Amino acid sequence: MNKKDRILKKEGKKFPGATYAEVVLAPAYEQSKRVLLEPMIAIHKAHLIMLVEQGLLVEEEAGKIMDGIRALDMRAIRETTYDGRYEDLFFLVEDCIMKVAGEAGGSLHLARSRNDMGVAAYRMVLRHELHAALSSLLSFQETLLEAIDQYKETICLGYTHTQQAQPMTFSHYLTGIYDVVDRDFKRLLAAYNTCNASPLGAAAFTTTGFPINRKRVADLLGFPEVVKNAYDAIGGADYLGEIAAAIQLTFINLGRFAQDLLLWSSQEFSAIRVADPYVQTSSIMPQKRNPVSLEHIRALSSSGIGNAQTVLQMLHNTPYGDINDTEDDLQPYLWKGISLIDQVFRLTEAVVGTIDVHEEVLKNRAKHSFATVTELADSVFRETGLSFRTAHAIASEVVNLALSKGLNAEQITAAIVDEASKSIIGSPLNLPEHVIQKAMDPAHFVKVRSVSGGPAPKEVKKGMHARKKELKKKNHLLKCEINRIAECMKKLDDLTENWSSQMDSDS
Repeated sequence: MNKKDRILKKEGKKFPGATYAEVVLAPAYEQSKRVLLEPMIAIHKAHLIMLVEQGLLVEEEAGKIMDGIRALDMRAIRETTYDGRYEDLFFLVEDCIMKVAGEAGGSLHLARSRNDMGVAAYRMVLRHELHAALSSLLSFQETLLEAIDQYKETICLGYTHTQQAQPMTFSHYLTGIYDVVDRDFKRLLAAYNTCNASPLGAAAFTTTGFPINRKRVADLLGFPEVVKNAYDAIGGADYLGEIAAAIQLTFINLGRFAQDLLLWSSQEFSAIRVADPYVQTSSIMPQKRNPVSLEHIRALSSSGIGNAQTVLQMLHNTPYGDINDTEDDLQPYLWKGISLIDQVFRLTEAVVGTIDVHEEVLKNRAKHSFATVTELADSVFRETGLSFRTAHAIASEVVNLALSKGLNAEQITAAIVDEASKSIIGSPLNLPEHVIQKAMDPAHFVKVRSVSGGPAPKEVKKGMHARKKELKKKNHLLKCEINRIAECMKKLDDLTENWSSQMDSDS
């Protein structure tokens, strides 16, 4: 017996081969019955309603088909395992319907293909998953706004290139994070809108010779529009790539935030304290409070990036058309990536919402830091008329002198400023002591930076008001969208409620 015969003896001579079934069909079947079964049934109902309305099926046939759909034992189907009798879940469900509906059941597949059905089901699952992800982002933003309000006067240091740079408030930083998350939301929402279009009616990729109504099916399933070109409806995969790209950026941004929080929770920084429910101790070192929740947020964000990158990599260099690369093997990575957004942002919300900020530590650190000398240079410019570059040079020399004398920023005096000025321009500035002290005060530094987008508490408060208003609007629109689709699903049952093979005899 040659190699080919040995393989065929083991694998079988008919489709599916044993290894193909094990590696491809069985896993796809498992995920289909878990995730795609309900969308498939909704698609069946919407297509059937349209066929009747278009006069392609009579109500008697539709009644028999609905009897078959109602007779489906969803629990029993979910408990089945792949045994090769049916190529996939679609054919199993079709056979179950036909066992009740008879020959009429075979007409449910009139004017459509597994191609447009499959893509529609994928899009329905993705939009459902995106609802949860988008909701979690908005909930996290609500928690951020509460923290922003709480810490709008909490002075701390801002860093550039990991070095102390200028004073700000903790809320100034958190407002920046809020706006990053806001852009993440907008990107995911844009991806959602691209995804939320119906491919149904494209059939294999050329539509059909029957007078179907694509828009009606889209409306019944809650799709606001149809994918205009039938080939694109089947072959287009950029709706998947757009979601994946949005997932990647969302997790990249969240990972950067988590990294900051991890650093700030170290004893060296001692800026924040993670609440007890989100820390673990050591099995050997009793003093340890490990902020493991932040580590998991960072790690899970990285895994979300990996899932999204897998999607993009699987799309790369594939033909533009109906291809398995965009289907059963790819979709779970996208589902997992979106699901992680929901999970990780809920965890981040819990951690951030319970963090204690060491306000006195941060304020004292800012007072002792030379991060305020930008304002000293600004004050020299205002008071003397010297150019800013010269004022900058004097302020820089002030820092050098203070460091050489072992002084911190709180100990800077007008005399030291005059000494620095003599070194730079050959004469003292003779500025009043109160001008110098005010310039070196971190609270003053923050207060005068009241330009739009600045850290001044009154500017932060004004920005909060606008953000709260916009967040309320986004929450309302998302809830309306979720409810709209739920109503569409309910309407499918309402429209077919009285369809049955018994309806003529009952009447």
